[in-house]
Amino acid sequence: MSQPAYSRAEPDARRLSLIEAAARVLAERGASGISVRHVAVAAGVSPGLVGHYFEGIDALIAQTYVHVAAQVNAALELAVDAAGADPRERLHAYVAANFGPSIADPALLATWIAFWSLVRTHPAVARLHADNYGAFRADIEKLLRACGVIDAGACQQLAIGVTALIDGLWLELCLSPDTLTIDIACAIARQQIEGLVAREPNA
Repeated sequence: MSQPAYSRAEPDARRLSLIEAAARVLAERGASGISVRHVAVAAGVSPGLVGHYFEGIDALIAQTYVHVAAQVNAALELAVDAAGADPRERLHAYVAANFGPSIADPALLATWIAFWSLVRTHPAVARLHADNYGAFRADIEKLLRACGVIDAGACQQLAIGVTALIDGLWLELCLSPDTLTIDIACAIARQQIEGLVAREPNA
């Protein structure tokens, strides 16, 4: 009798398949609907295998957050690297990458909504969320400094504003793709950011 496919997979691949299954379950069922059994069904494995790799559903959710955030961050870094050396274009590339199909995706939004709903009740998710958004704003601050925004306080405030701009347009793209297109979102963001940076005396 042939062995199940998952028994022949490498351990890292097994863990990844369970994490990806957890992300799908979070998107489909929300934070209140995820369980070891549901993840096992989504991954096509036994519940025991989930327990072998993760110490309960909370640990799996935390690792799923790490994985999803890492995928987003990798896409943003790739966009910045591809933008060349011009500081303004690197900043705009970072922002625009948030509106691409792999990030402005309704399924990904559903997964994030599940994570956000856990921030107030799950300390591990709250810490991961704070670290991730802190790193996101830090990346924007770094890009703004490269554009000539030297004052630390002004740079921090601008980074918060740019983050809010990204989040708003990203949500609108995910929820109303027939109303807002990627090109329009990028144009709005570019116009707003150019205006914000231009008002800074050091920029």
